[in-house]
Amino acid sequence: MRPALARRLEGFGTTIFTEMTRLASEHGAVNLAQGFPDFDGPDFVKEAAVEAIRQGRGQYARMSGIPEIHAALAAKYRRDYGLDYAADTEFTVTSGATEAIFAAIQGTCEPGDEVVLFEPYYDSYRASVAMASAVPRFVTLRAPGWSFDPEDLARAFTGKTRAILLNTPHNPTGKVFTREELEAVAALCRERDVLCITDEVYEHILYDGKHVPMATLPGMRERTITISSFGKTFSLTGWKIGWAAAPPALTAAVRAAHQFITFATATPLQHAAAAALSVGPEYYEGLASSYRRKRDLLVEELRRLGFLVEPPAGTYYVCADFRSLGFDDDIVFCRHLIENVGVAAIPPSVFYENTRHGKTYVRFAFCKKEETLREAVRRLSAIRAVGEGVCGGRTRRMSRPSAADAADDARCAPPASGRDPTEG
Repeated sequence: MRPALARRLEGFGTTIFTEMTRLASEHGAVNLAQGFPDFDGPDFVKEAAVEAIRQGRGQYARMSGIPEIHAALAAKYRRDYGLDYAADTEFTVTSGATEAIFAAIQGTCEPGDEVVLFEPYYDSYRASVAMASAVPRFVTLRAPGWSFDPEDLARAFTGKTRAILLNTPHNPTGKVFTREELEAVAALCRERDVLCITDEVYEHILYDGKHVPMATLPGMRERTITISSFGKTFSLTGWKIGWAAAPPALTAAVRAAHQFITFATATPLQHAAAAALSVGPEYYEGLASSYRRKRDLLVEELRRLGFLVEPPAGTYYVCADFRSLGFDDDIVFCRHLIENVGVAAIPPSVFYENTRHGKTYVRFAFCKKEETLREAVRRLSAIRAVGEGVCGGRTRRMSRPSAADAADDARCAPPASGRDPTEG
């Protein structure tokens, strides 16, 4: 009998977010792994959804999204960035930004086309490329500043490059790409006739610098698919309302895929999202201010506990170097945190093609209530002293591993992720 799983999906398994959340539940750990808030979104948005349901707006929406959300998005991009998009022909509403990314890649890439990804990358990027039978090429963001080498970027562009997928503000690092970095990407896109697919879901969770949409740069609006979502900004991630903004030809490509993925997104929630998107800059300022306080709390406490960490410029994640705590492997460390400390986090090496680049960092999500963060810090205070690590209940030095250590490491292998994280 042939294998049940298609070859293009081999190695992807269950996402790291699902696995770490499951382990957190099993061990009663404070979940700073998956990036969803443990508090609710604004009441006025929820009331708008309830009102839409009461008005009988429960049937299929049109495939591209209801007119009200298109109008709200057009007004938002004009107000926030000076970008003029035509409501009916340049927006596609999707079931979250993840679907928009998937539809953009399926709709624009032929088998064998190459797609440039910055690593670490959100895990759906790599899977979306694989499902299009396209080929990923990688440019590494290097710690601690998460910068990239322009020569590495230029080498990643070949005669087969169809698109580059860029996430700013960036998950998992919290990096905000500078205008100069975006210009370097844009110059290559214009020179090589390459599309740019941008994931901008954290556009309003920004602390340092300024969010610059790629589509605002010269010559880029006509070759950029801008993707964002409602859930991160309004703390209602389970609603799964995303969108893609692009010129008509690229919008047609996104829609060609979208119509056979989900076709339409929940109608009453689209009405509520349209109401939410009408808010002014004071809402976004309050959102960023609230998260800044949470960021500063967690960064300060992590430093006190011995982590090496810099405040992220955007998103609600912080990547911390834990080597001073006596560990040298992110997966072993995250297992230790869940099983022996009671805190769940994400091992970033699973977001790299070359996993060694992320082995000494851990990603914490701070989109939580202050009391949740303080409880996590209280538990983290129990981390063992410098020079010791724990795997499977046995403490050992982080020096050259013995045969027993190697066996323990095999037993403490990573939870299934977007691919085999042991690959080099």
